Amino acid sequence: MSLSDEKKALICLIAGLLRNCNHVAVGAASPIPGAGALLAKAAWGAPRHVNILGSVSNNFFTGGGGELFDCAAQGRIDAFFLGGGQIDGQANINLMGRGDYPLSQPRWPGTFGSAYLYFLVPKVILFREEHSRRTLVKNVDFVSAPGTSEDHVYRKGGPFGLLTSKGFFHFSRDKKRFSLVSVHPSSSLEDILDNTGFDFDYSVDVPATDPPDPALLHILDHKVRSKIAEVYPNFTETIFAKTG
Repeated sequence: MSLSDEKKALICLIAGLLRNCNHVAVGAASPIPGAGALLAKAAWGAPRHVNILGSVSNNFFTGGGGELFDCAAQGRIDAFFLGGGQIDGQANINLMGRGDYPLSQPRWPGTFGSAYLYFLVPKVILFREEHSRRTLVKNVDFVSAPGTSEDHVYRKGGPFGLLTSKGFFHFSRDKKRFSLVSVHPSSSLEDILDNTGFDFDYSVDVPATDPPDPALLHILDHKVRSKIAEVYPNFTETIFAKTG
């Protein structure tokens, strides 16, 4: 499977995770989640609303992050995506930098509103293409946004799962732990065990990730490509085949 095909498979998997949502918001610099949300809308009409920050045509917010935060506080966003330079087994994310803060080296872009959204959006999908012990660690060096909270803390939102280039994990809020749901065709259980820095639940006969539906790939190439190109032109030129 080529790199382009692998990324398209991730887009199709994300689309399937979003088809029961009404409103999905996607942050900046998120072409694969953005394409997945637009694919779900094109294929099934759900989610009905997709907001991609930084887009003009695929974003009905006019106030940027402020409106995103207001919608989340009002319970009007069903799903959002978060990543991080580090993600640990408790679904904590680190967006500040590696090493002891404030002397972190390197320094990353910063936390922004990740903790706020993590507490409010009911279906947060953690997405990080790089799957290595450098990124998936036992404990993050800095908690930009916590994956879980104490029982007495009111929290509507939190992690649903973690998607990487090697597999998909579901997160149990009761166990406060990931479990491996499927392994992508380009990887294996042994590969994932070798390259994951935290412990997780798994079965020795964990299934392979389902291949993308050809009908979805057709919609992706012929209907979604032009939409995602408006905000991510370089990504589109690199990943999507030229279509007539």
